[in-house]
Amino acid sequence: MNKKTVPFTEQQIRDIIAKYPTPFHIYDEKAIVDNVRKLIKAFSWAPDFKEYFAVKATPNPYLMRLLQAEGVGADCSSMAELVLCEKVGITGHDIVFSSNDTPYEEYKKAMELGALINLDDITMIEYLETYGPLPEWICARYNPGPLLKEGNAIIGTPEEAKYGMTREQIFEAFRILKEKGVKHFGLHTMVVSNELNVNGLINTAKMMFELAVDVQKNVGIDIEFLDFGGGIGLPYKPEQSFIDYDELSKGIQAHYEEIMVPAGLGNIRMSFECGRAITGPYGYLVTTAIHHKHIWKEYIGVDACMANLMRPGMYGSYHHITVMGKENAPKDHIYDVSGSLCENCDKFAIDRALPEINDGDVLVIHDTGAHGHSMGFNYNGKLRSAELLLHADGSVTQIRRAETLDDLFATLDFSNL
Repeated sequence: MNKKTVPFTEQQIRDIIAKYPTPFHIYDEKAIVDNVRKLIKAFSWAPDFKEYFAVKATPNPYLMRLLQAEGVGADCSSMAELVLCEKVGITGHDIVFSSNDTPYEEYKKAMELGALINLDDITMIEYLETYGPLPEWICARYNPGPLLKEGNAIIGTPEEAKYGMTREQIFEAFRILKEKGVKHFGLHTMVVSNELNVNGLINTAKMMFELAVDVQKNVGIDIEFLDFGGGIGLPYKPEQSFIDYDELSKGIQAHYEEIMVPAGLGNIRMSFECGRAITGPYGYLVTTAIHHKHIWKEYIGVDACMANLMRPGMYGSYHHITVMGKENAPKDHIYDVSGSLCENCDKFAIDRALPEINDGDVLVIHDTGAHGHSMGFNYNGKLRSAELLLHADGSVTQIRRAETLDDLFATLDFSNL
């Protein structure tokens, strides 16, 4: 269970709205820092533990700099994310570049920054060599296929996912890379996303430990870094519970001591690429109720839409909603909470029990700190909202302004019409 609360009062948020009109995303700075510190502390036993923040979750330089101060690196998968790292000052092995179907220009940029290159497919070896020398450090992404019994709705079952190499391809890739002079090797996997079963995450680590030992036996190289991906989940529903970092760490440590240490691999760097788990619970989409509609169902229309938060429309995902000032009021009304897109899936909630909502009420949609603003789009000419950072003293910094129509039309040339 987790109690869905907000880090501000109704008056505080209305004061913020007076300066920054809704809709906007707002992030709780202190909660994010406390959370990542807890994760890092849980793995303090590991010789060289590293958290790489998944930039795609919330690609904002202010949040990246905030996490960088805690020793957090960056997991990148595109040119834009690499350039964000460069601008923030994240370079070298503080970056893992994990991408698929990747243009060489992006690999080139990653190598210029000194990033750890994570190959998604064995054919990428020849592809990289076509353009230039291979880096001395290379990681390979593993797809266990049907060895893993279950997947989930976001990634799917591993054998149907587009990511990674088979076990045999991993061995062959490392043989080739070793012959070509690569000196340092790593393994990566991410077979689930938004996982709330701690045993599933522990077993993923065990699987990777066993693969590292098998690489040692079959190829004759020692794996130097292991990346377990970013599958740690977020309890979007109140009845769900957060992953206990200490329980996760204890389970992984037991397999590490059983498998890795006897094989002489006890100094390996272990990493996670958490994005959702780090910032997700501590971001909120703030929106205002502007319409009621009474037809076959009861609708509340808000000034946000699916362009501000895609997950409910794309995945049918649950996001909790707080009506400010009515936190303790009876939830005796059933509403669909909808936006203004010309799409029927543009709904933040369907048949949701909520307090009576009046025009002008402020609704706070929870758990939008990852894959919220970052998945925004401009369909119907909708403009992306502002992003705000809430500090511990209650002050607010705008860390991204809202888009304007001039921004939307900037790539169009009206002069030749």
